[in-house]
Formats: sequence, structure tokens, C-alpha cells
Amino acid sequence: MSKTAIGNLPQFEGAGVYYGATFVERQLCGADELIVVGGGNSAGQAAVFLAQTAKQVYILVRSASLATSMSRYLIRRIEESTNIIVRPHTEIITLEGNHQLNSVRWRNNQSGETENHNIKHIFIMTGADPNTAWLNGCLVLDAKGFINTGPDLSPENLRATGWSLKRQPYLLETSLPGVFAAGDVRGGSIKRVASAVGEGSTVISFVHKIIQE
Repeated sequence: MSKTAIGNLPQFEGAGVYYGATFVERQLCGADELIVVGGGNSAGQAAVFLAQTAKQVYILVRSASLATSMSRYLIRRIEESTNIIVRPHTEIITLEGNHQLNSVRWRNNQSGETENHNIKHIFIMTGADPNTAWLNGCLVLDAKGFINTGPDLSPENLRATGWSLKRQPYLLETSLPGVFAAGDVRGGSIKRVASAVGEGSTVISFVHKIIQE
């Protein structure tokens, strides 16, 4: 996952810093104040979900507003939520705590003003960076490094990689025959656990087809 440029961030992973917002994390936070970092739909969905129990949710975004990166329906829900505050032009600069996060300082990059809050929970929802550099040259990747599969593989892609079969790649098959990709690492996938599980189940049916070829 992509991470903010905070030196001691890894120190608090699982101890106040989270990369997903499920019922488990929401229960851990209870009614505490918390921060959601990010301006995309995943950040908006997390903020709305967590605001159901949190006292206050701060959405910190580096841009001027959510309009350029978030769906309008989510922005509307955020605007309608009395306990969600959006802080534009803002990023976290320091985290403090021993074994558990207990304090966060952020800065408005436009005004230079800083604020310190006794907040114990941060949700980093800034997107994903696929760990696929080791596959470069073996499989076709998109511009962001995600693995292209099935219909996302162009004839040029297949020719360049020496696709040797008469058939086209199956739905989740990569540019290497018989090798599949499922879940977050796949280009165009929905970045959710349930979707990854579903794709993994779908792959099994294609594996059986390949065995019969």
C-alpha cells in the first residue's frame, strides 16, 4: 500500500494506523475521534462508515477539495454528516506515542498553520502501489504496475510477449499462458477482499479448462 511520508509510520501500524476500514477496526475505534487520509472514493466510504460510531472524523486531503477525486454521491453524504470535517491542503507531519499512537500533528500546506490532536486512530486510504517490479518483463503490466489480464491484453501485448496459443487469454489470465492474477494486484480490479475472493474462485474454473486442453 502507498504510505504517507512519515518516518515513524510503520511503528504504529496495527497500533493506531490502519489501511482498511472494516467492522473490526470500527469496533476498535469505538466513539473516539479519528482521521481518514485520502481524497478518493475509498477514503470517502471509510469516513462515512466510521462516522456511524466515531465522535468526529477528520478527512485530510492535500488537494483543494474532494471534487476532483471523489464521486459526488459520497461528497454529498460527507456534507450531510455533522461529525465529518474535511481539511483541504492538509497532511500529517508527526505521530507520537510509545506502543500505541496517542497524538497527531498536521499542517495546512497553504497557510502553514499546524494543529495537534490527541487522536489514536488513523486510516490511510490513499490507494495501492502494487509490488510487481519483479514481474516486469515476465508479464504485461499497466502504467501503474498492475497486472493486465484477459480482455485488457491487446493483440500487441500478446505478440510482444510471444503468446503461443490460438485462443485468447481467459478472463483473469495473464500474458503468460496458465498464469492467473486475482485481487488487488490485477489491473481494473475492485480493491475489496470480497472481490479478491470471488476472483480467486473464478480462476479455479479456468484452471480446470487449462488442464483439459
